[in-house]
Amino acid sequence: MKTVFIDGAAGTTGLRIRERLSRRDDISLLTLPDEERKDPVRRKEALNSADIVFLCLPDTAAKEAVSMIENEQTVVIDTSTAHRTSPGWTYGFAEIGNRYEKIRKSKRTANPGCHASGFIALIAPLVEAGAVKKDEQLTAFSLTGYSGGGKAMIAQYEDESRDPLLDAPRLYSLGQNHKHLPEMTAVTGLSAPPLFCPVVAPYYAGMEVIVPVFRDRLGCGAEEIKAIYEKYYGTGKGLVRFNENSDESGFVSAGAFCGRDDMEISVFGNGERILLVSRYDNLGKGASGAAIQNMNIVLGADERTGLTAGI
Repeated sequence: MKTVFIDGAAGTTGLRIRERLSRRDDISLLTLPDEERKDPVRRKEALNSADIVFLCLPDTAAKEAVSMIENEQTVVIDTSTAHRTSPGWTYGFAEIGNRYEKIRKSKRTANPGCHASGFIALIAPLVEAGAVKKDEQLTAFSLTGYSGGGKAMIAQYEDESRDPLLDAPRLYSLGQNHKHLPEMTAVTGLSAPPLFCPVVAPYYAGMEVIVPVFRDRLGCGAEEIKAIYEKYYGTGKGLVRFNENSDESGFVSAGAFCGRDDMEISVFGNGERILLVSRYDNLGKGASGAAIQNMNIVLGADERTGLTAGI
């Protein structure tokens, strides 16, 4: 039986991972009392005694935690932004490229960002197939529930006396410097980041990433794109699937995958203007679900073990 330690178990992602793992009988959870969670000596002991460590920490704290690990056999799965484009780290999106074997063998895996996951799932297969040129200038919109902002934002949105402005969707990262842009660029193979428009809305969880494209810019149409996705994902590659008929009576809800750990890819539009859409839970495939999937791969278990998916 493998031992697992969650450093940062009190955060939103850490709590979700702990909740799911607590129901499993194939691992043993190593925990620290609340008063010892920030004790560097006890943390270091836990980090080095666990077979697998989940880091659910801010970037600086995640880097510090890694520096404390001396056990060469400890597998680290970092859910922060700190190591997603770092040399020596495996990017933990199993369905993109040929990463299963890399994740299985890696001692250092960086979990993808929530917004980044949907964009990469849509664009990486098209760049690989040559349907999107590496120097293409893309635009992406991403709708997310407020749980993606962590405990502080959750408390803000769930306060009965909250600001009425929170009752409507809010665009943010106005300076085009969102922390997910480096991985969105590097993992897809693009030469420049997209113009990225993230929007937080007044619902708890669920994410929808939309990339609008023009046929004459791509040199291929919606049917060709569907064929690429069908070949790449089929009805279920890992926890990602292509679904040609995924609208709800002319609408596509960002909350449809709330509580799930899988992702759905769809294509809409017409002969000239095409919409590429991915839907998933920002706390599922966008965070804790992906982290547990990566752990399952390391363990050689079915990657869906302990996860909720419609595939």
